Amino acid sequence: MNSDDGVGTTRDVVPTVPIPAGSLAMRDARSESSRHVVLQPFHLGRTQTTFAQWSAVRTGDTSGAAADSPVHPVTWFDAIHWCNEASAIAGLQPAYEVHGRDVSWDAGADGYRLPTEAEWEWAARAGTSGARYGPLEDIAWSAADGVYGPQPVAGKPANDFGAFDMIGNVWEWCWDYADTARYGDYRSLRGGGWADEQWSCRASVRRGSAPDAVLEDVGFRVARGAVGALGVQAAQGWSAAADRRRADIRGPRPVGWTPLRNL
Repeated sequence: MNSDDGVGTTRDVVPTVPIPAGSLAMRDARSESSRHVVLQPFHLGRTQTTFAQWSAVRTGDTSGAAADSPVHPVTWFDAIHWCNEASAIAGLQPAYEVHGRDVSWDAGADGYRLPTEAEWEWAARAGTSGARYGPLEDIAWSAADGVYGPQPVAGKPANDFGAFDMIGNVWEWCWDYADTARYGDYRSLRGGGWADEQWSCRASVRRGSAPDAVLEDVGFRVARGAVGALGVQAAQGWSAAADRRRADIRGPRPVGWTPLRNL
């Protein structure tokens, strides 16, 4: 068993880096608004979750030609279940309670989980304020490289927090809903992928998709660490109450909008 910088004593299922406390402004392009988010320290996967890490939890086998590449395609539900399985192996409290398609996160649990969007963006920026934490060609696998699939992780330099491939390679699932008013149960994706142009490979860009969608350019990265009291449904820029308020559309519904009603 290994101690990991005071965030619990665990088996090293996924190597993580410490992300310091901080704050950032989160912009909502649809409503043309922004909000200030204050973040507690947490841990984040040093790399995107690899096939080797995925297999080690699922089968115990870490071999394979693509062992060091980010696991893909992975649905949001796949990632949630894997996080709970990894937590059990590590001796951590699972972060999620899953009942079919209904998933709740206990912010007081110390197990592996998906980062919130605010956590992801803060970790991706690593103290910078531009579109990305370095020149695209230096830090990310993108369309500019002319590759035909994800590349082995950590092939380009890490950001100042020690996290690799925060931009490019594969899109990463986050915990948050994309927009409970407009896109139902779609969840958020961040970071851009190997086939994306530079305008998609930025720290602020977000994409959303159905939690059971199988998308070739989508993987995930884990977060870890309790960031609230047990049972609390709000943490790190996310709030279940805010999700409900956002989905509560009164009056005529814009064409094509599908508010989430089972919150």
